[in-house]
Amino acid sequence: MPPYTDQENGVFHSVCPLDCPDACALHVTKKDGKIVKVSGNPDHPITKGTICHKVRHMADRIYHPERVLHPLKRVGPKGKGEFQRISWEQAITEIENRYRSIIQEHGPEAILPYSYYGNMGFVNADGMDRRFFHRLGSSQLDQTICSIAGNVGYSYTMGVTGGISPEETVKSKLIIVWGGNLVSTNMHQVVLAEQARKNGAKIVVIDVHRNQTGKWADWFIPIHPGTDAALALGMMHLLFAEHLVDEAFMEQYTFGWKELREHVKEYPPERVSRITGVPEEDIIKLAKMYGEISPSFIRIGNGLQHHDNGGMNVRTIACLPALTGQWALEGGGAVKSNGWYGQVNFSALQRPELRSNKQARTINMNQIADALLDLNPSIHALFVYNSNPAVVAPNTTKVQQGLMREDLFTVVHDLFITDTAKYADLVLPATSTFENTDLYKSYWHHYMQLQEPIIPQQGESVSNFQLFKSLAKAFGFDEEAFDDTEEDLIEQALDFPSNPYLQGVTLRALKEKGWVKLHMEAGKPFLKKLPTTSGKIELYSESMKKKGMPPLPTYVPLEEGFDTESDVRKDERYPLMFVTPPNHQFLNSTFANVKKHQYLEKQPLLQIHRVDAAKRGIIDGDLVRIFNDRGYCVLPAKVCEDMLPGTLISQGLWWGGELQNRVNHLTSTRVADMGGGATFFSTTVQAEKTEET
Repeated sequence: MPPYTDQENGVFHSVCPLDCPDACALHVTKKDGKIVKVSGNPDHPITKGTICHKVRHMADRIYHPERVLHPLKRVGPKGKGEFQRISWEQAITEIENRYRSIIQEHGPEAILPYSYYGNMGFVNADGMDRRFFHRLGSSQLDQTICSIAGNVGYSYTMGVTGGISPEETVKSKLIIVWGGNLVSTNMHQVVLAEQARKNGAKIVVIDVHRNQTGKWADWFIPIHPGTDAALALGMMHLLFAEHLVDEAFMEQYTFGWKELREHVKEYPPERVSRITGVPEEDIIKLAKMYGEISPSFIRIGNGLQHHDNGGMNVRTIACLPALTGQWALEGGGAVKSNGWYGQVNFSALQRPELRSNKQARTINMNQIADALLDLNPSIHALFVYNSNPAVVAPNTTKVQQGLMREDLFTVVHDLFITDTAKYADLVLPATSTFENTDLYKSYWHHYMQLQEPIIPQQGESVSNFQLFKSLAKAFGFDEEAFDDTEEDLIEQALDFPSNPYLQGVTLRALKEKGWVKLHMEAGKPFLKKLPTTSGKIELYSESMKKKGMPPLPTYVPLEEGFDTESDVRKDERYPLMFVTPPNHQFLNSTFANVKKHQYLEKQPLLQIHRVDAAKRGIIDGDLVRIFNDRGYCVLPAKVCEDMLPGTLISQGLWWGGELQNRVNHLTSTRVADMGGGATFFSTTVQAEKTEET
């Protein structure tokens, strides 16, 4: 059969490239060589043909009239987005000349790549780009903006970041969704939870905001931001006190349960209620449900890890299934991320041995604002791909100031003139996923998938793989690593005997069907192979103790804001917590420039509790200025009771609108307690009515 790109008409296998746990299998319909429909592939065992609006309208993004299709060079001031078309030869030559000059004057670590997972494919997010920058000797980027704090916290308890299989959750009788808007961000877990609900399961959602998932739940529990560990500890207090624990399971499979039993006596319901804002009777009811209903499953979301104490929040919640022995039951346990099962050979993929300066500095991507303005020695070149830091990074006031530096040579490889691209010296046209070859895994289900090109590369666009291979050639890098094809990289990534779950996952098998399930039998019995220091679930962690952290789960108040237990504010000027989760129609800033998604999402809003609104004379529709020492934004008010008083909510990162698109101007570059993670949601502000537009 000829390649998909050579076929003018038909329906073709594909996979969603977005940073989403579902990693949906797709059917892409072509007519006269153009994509006319994107739908779900009904044959996939997990996603089963159901997809979200974002992916359904993917063709609108691919054929968007503002898509960049040719290399562009800046001709106006930085930030204005004024460019002229140039050739690829000119673009590559300019990058080579500028980089050689910078390296000669400042050394290779004056160059910084900045990327994340705007495309989740291994080849185009973790392959030739890494090889190029390793060989160049650039500074390294610590990719910590999303899930690192929670993954580290979970690993301190479990030794891995894996949890139960999604398929098992249809047998759960109690499902707790903790800090995740699954309706918008993990829709197929919602489908499975609905099946469990039909079988009698109860669904509880714990979150700072009654979002779409909170409205779907049988019971929604609002909580003060950053107090999740306290609630989990309060549940533990009651589980031990009411003899609702499984001592035989803990004795066999856990380390430190007796120490934990004594420790949680410090968290009685009355104290936990003061900290969390959850009424005492609800804490008691929740603990009783969790202690008496089996099997129970906790889906740990992303939101609660984006706090100063984010790692500890997740580490603490991850202890709960061990107390009641849920890990021994089908449908019992927890999931934060299942990406651990699909680990590939990153060393073969990225080739770190190409780097001669083994100790090159590493820069936390959450602190790009500080790095661009304050780092010494300075960054003199920034290469951005698969990301949009001028909108998504913390403290974007400073990020944009850094991007304005005339001595900073910035290259952006993207499909659009994003907010970041407006500051670039060169903008290079990027392919979409449907123009690439790539390998995908899910960080929720257990299927690896292959993407093969469906349409030809549009205009003069190139993939990340092609771009960095061209740059390597321009620099005269002659190592064999730069001769590899996309398929070579996929085979090298999958050649990883130390991960037994990859058994049977080969390029050939992927080509035959489009997906292959991981060999999940390799990890059984799960509880007897935990790579913790003790080999058991660590309720007490010696590793944490050695690093100066509390070895037992502990509630630690946020660095900003106020201690909800004592009601002592750390800065009286900023009495409100400002939380900025994703909305339903965008994925971070992706899709925010597509009219159909803008129409469906309508407009950015500030959700403010009636109590806080009344204190400030704010009613529905009023413009509200939200501010702190780092910056401000202006949003129309939606007065509601979907959160506890003292918390403001604004969902989504919008394109356009100087004041509406500024929520990350207020967030801090502080990093979380574990892994250097982001602290987006540990942000305090003041709010006032304004006429500013």
